[in-house]
Amino acid sequence: MFFKISLAEWSLHNALFAREFDNLDFPAKAKNEFGISAVEYVNQFFMDKAMDNAYLGELKNRAGDVGVTNLLIMIDGEGEIASPVEKTRIRAIENHYKWVEAAKFLGCHAIRVNCFGGNIAEEAAKASAESLRKLSEFALPFGISVCVENHGGFSSDGLWLSTLMKDVGMTNCGTLPDFGNFCIRREKVDQWESPCVEQYDQYKGVEEIMPFAKGVSAKASEFDDDGNCIETDYLKMIRIIKEAGYKGHLGIEYSGGTLSEPDGIKATMDLLERVAKLV
Repeated sequence: MFFKISLAEWSLHNALFAREFDNLDFPAKAKNEFGISAVEYVNQFFMDKAMDNAYLGELKNRAGDVGVTNLLIMIDGEGEIASPVEKTRIRAIENHYKWVEAAKFLGCHAIRVNCFGGNIAEEAAKASAESLRKLSEFALPFGISVCVENHGGFSSDGLWLSTLMKDVGMTNCGTLPDFGNFCIRREKVDQWESPCVEQYDQYKGVEEIMPFAKGVSAKASEFDDDGNCIETDYLKMIRIIKEAGYKGHLGIEYSGGTLSEPDGIKATMDLLERVAKLV
């Protein structure tokens, strides 16, 4: 395969929220249950541990013990870096600093951030560019990249996000293209379960933001009887990624409800391996 496979921790969020296992167990679970040797953490599952070196040391050791590489930390709940309010924006930026340091400690190459905040596209883009530049400048000496995911709102507009990357203009600031998450506007703002009323073309969007990709999220929710992802044409998507010259990790992010989380992860991995032979 021209890419490597990693496992996004969100694929097991139900089990984690139910406390069937915890964040410290994630590397071993990825390796022993799924045969995956690279992981992507979600800060929600160790929110109060960003500055706890004893905890981070244990997590790093556990990953090393099973031969798992720590790739990145997905950051949620640390404020709106696209807010039009400067104080809100600065606080959000500074809230991310500890996660840059934690990512360095764990041996990750990046953190994933969200461009949330603001109701006017141009204002949100300007605010995001200022925030991302400041955060990326902080992260640069640590050797950490700052990746923006298409994660709703303006960030799910591929042209908006690709233009933002050009405006930031820093080598350690890029994107984390997600196969899904291209809903620009929902019926009820800021409610993830609310129906989508404006959808960006997912293939066009991925193609637009791939030139800046420092990771890729291979999202899948439902599968047909032939093992194909219903909501995404994986063959088409993988071709886009290959044509962009990307050779890094594709992080499995199963988010469906029909299959169990372990079965959904395995189905996504099987699909990736099968499609890789066809491109």
